[in-house]
Amino acid sequence: MFTVISVLIVIAAILLILVVLIQNPKGGGIASNFSAGNNIMGVKRTTDFIEKLTWGLAIGIIALTLMSNAFISNASTEQAPESDMQDMIDDTPAPSNPTPAPEMPPVQ
Repeated sequence: MFTVISVLIVIAAILLILVVLIQNPKGGGIASNFSAGNNIMGVKRTTDFIEKLTWGLAIGIIALTLMSNAFISNASTEQAPESDMQDMIDDTPAPSNPTPAPEMPPVQ
C-alpha cells in the first residue's frame, strides 16, 4: 500500500509542476496561450480552474504524505525478521576453554 501511495504522490507532484508552469503571474498563463480554453470557459474561469487545480493538487500531496506516514509507522511496529548474520551469531556456541592471551616480555 505504501508503494501505491508513493506513486500517487509522484504523479501528483509532476502534475502540480506542470500546472504551476502553465500559470503566468501577470494574469496571462493558460488564458493567453490557448484560445480554445478562452472560448469554452472564458479567461476568468480558466484562471480560476487552474488556481483551484493547484490548490487541490497541493492539498492532495499533503493528504497522501500523511497517509503514507501512517503506513510507515504500522510497518515499523511489526516484528521484522532477523538477518541471517544475527542468526549465525546467536547459533554459535560459546568457547568452552578460552585461550589465554600471550604473555608479553617486559618493556625496558
